[in-house]
Amino acid sequence: MKVFGSSGVRGVVNETLTPEYALQVAMAAGSVWRSEYGPTRVAVAHDTRTSGGMIADAAQSGLASVGLDVDYLGTIPTPGAQAYADDESIPALVVTASHNPPQHNGIKLVGPDGIELSVDQLERVEQRLLGERFERGEWNEIGQSRTVDGAREDYVQQLLDSVDRETIAAADLTVAIDPGHGAGSLTSPEFFRRLGCHVLTINAQPDGHFPGRKPEPVADNLGDLQRLVETSEADLGIAHDGDADRAIFVDEKGEFIEGDAALAALAAAELDVNDGVVSAVSTSQRLVDVAGRAGAEIYLTQIGSSHIVTKIRDLQREGTDVPIAGEGNGGIIFPEYRAIRDGAYTAARFCELLVDRSASEVAALFDDYYNVRVNVTYDDEAERAAMIDAIETVAHESEAGLNTTDGYRLEFDDGWVLARPSGTEPLIRVYAEARSRERAEELAALMEESVTAAAEATR
Repeated sequence: MKVFGSSGVRGVVNETLTPEYALQVAMAAGSVWRSEYGPTRVAVAHDTRTSGGMIADAAQSGLASVGLDVDYLGTIPTPGAQAYADDESIPALVVTASHNPPQHNGIKLVGPDGIELSVDQLERVEQRLLGERFERGEWNEIGQSRTVDGAREDYVQQLLDSVDRETIAAADLTVAIDPGHGAGSLTSPEFFRRLGCHVLTINAQPDGHFPGRKPEPVADNLGDLQRLVETSEADLGIAHDGDADRAIFVDEKGEFIEGDAALAALAAAELDVNDGVVSAVSTSQRLVDVAGRAGAEIYLTQIGSSHIVTKIRDLQREGTDVPIAGEGNGGIIFPEYRAIRDGAYTAARFCELLVDRSASEVAALFDDYYNVRVNVTYDDEAERAAMIDAIETVAHESEAGLNTTDGYRLEFDDGWVLARPSGTEPLIRVYAEARSRERAEELAALMEESVTAAAEATR
């Protein structure tokens, strides 16, 4: 796909993502939805980014022009918009750039089942967009927009109805929540209070400038949350990205819990013999080990929730039970709840693990690997091409096993390294894992040094 990356359309506001472009994306999506589902309504929502209202307004105009009425939900976590779409059996267009920097925004497309469009469906939207084949309505067929109140409250109630409230309340947990000024600021603190937790917050004021921290919930951005947990003696720290479809954790000592370790812990509680678990090619050996011990089968896809959700659907159609899926970035899916990433739901399920163990004890069961992640930026397509050529050279000259599902993953006896271009930012992402930090850093350097030298050679 040329337009839709690993998580929809994204770009810099008023540069690569303009209101005009958002209008066309919405017209293309609306045209496909009308021809395939025949809906008369579609939901539109956005996160807290300063450009959210502007892009959402443009999208509403595009949808109205192809004859669709719009239910405008305003600011709500992406999983909340997906829940609304499922409940109303209508598609949804969500304006969000998730973890990207504040100057970015994006568009995510959701079907009437509340699930992201499959890769095949996105390709059909893309064909419409690139060919400018829009189903424009006549003057008397233009859609209208209405504001829907209460969608956030309904979403929180559904969360409460879907988790083990008694178990969590009985654990008497203190949780520190860092929504990162994103859409989760409007729902997660309230959700956990109603679960019976004592709630502390930081960066919980909705603000599209993200003044307290960057939107991505990675270790380097969570120092304040770690200090809050440590000084307040909280049982758990919970961090979201901009649209709150991800959850990352800090243990009771203020130590960052690797997302891969959290995924493995949750998977260990879910998987049984002959189950399937879906993850991206960047997945940790931790999850592979958990699946092996449970007698479950692991399926690897390209990076990005749309690819994972597509594989979940394929497996379910084949009769394979998939109780859990996701990535080590905190984007975890429990298909029996919904085949969506939901940071609040994931965090509640992690709280269920803390009834008789601390968060550090849970994480310690899966701390036998070390992960290194490096981002290398590029300025133009020439640099990008040179960097990819360098990755290919390293891959083909290595004697390691090679997986090209998404980028180039080299499998060594004592670890692995993956290098691939980001689907959402001008970056080459390098991931490495081994049983020692030194070896993981060595593997990451194998790719990082090559791509950096390739980029410098073009300047």
